[in-house]
Amino acid sequence: MEKNLKHLSKFLSLILRHKPETIGLQLNENGWANVQELISKINQHNTALDSETLNHIVETNDKKRFAFNEDKTMIRASQGHSVEVELNLKEMQPPQFLYHGTVQAFMEAIQKEGLKKMSRQHVHLSNNQETATKVGSRRGKPVILIINAAAMHADSYAFFLSDNGVWLTDHVPAQYIQL
Repeated sequence: MEKNLKHLSKFLSLILRHKPETIGLQLNENGWANVQELISKINQHNTALDSETLNHIVETNDKKRFAFNEDKTMIRASQGHSVEVELNLKEMQPPQFLYHGTVQAFMEAIQKEGLKKMSRQHVHLSNNQETATKVGSRRGKPVILIINAAAMHADSYAFFLSDNGVWLTDHVPAQYIQL
């Protein structure tokens, strides 16, 4: 059962963050999808999903990747989109330092060019080293970068805080990164 929930959660991430066309789903401009349409289209692709299971996934996801609207008729990914959506996040003042987990293989490019959003809409940063370590560990031995977010903000870089607590920005130039 738990393995199936993990598979469904990953599939939802694919659909709601990157490739809604995989199941013929249309996200609105703010990344929202109709819950009943999502369930129906997922079930047409030989994957069993009902509203109780979807609620369970949203409520128990350790990274709070998904969110419902108030009446639970719409769902979206909290952040991490590679498809163009407007999350309507407010610009916020970040803490002094934020963190980013990566691996050694990317360090040469990061030291030259900084952190780039690549195929996503934003660079993702965390407010603690523990989360950054988990993120970096997905690809091997993690390297934790310390981002001087206060200095960036003072230099007019915009920061946003997603609903699930991930800090977002467009780019982190190399001069704001420490090891």
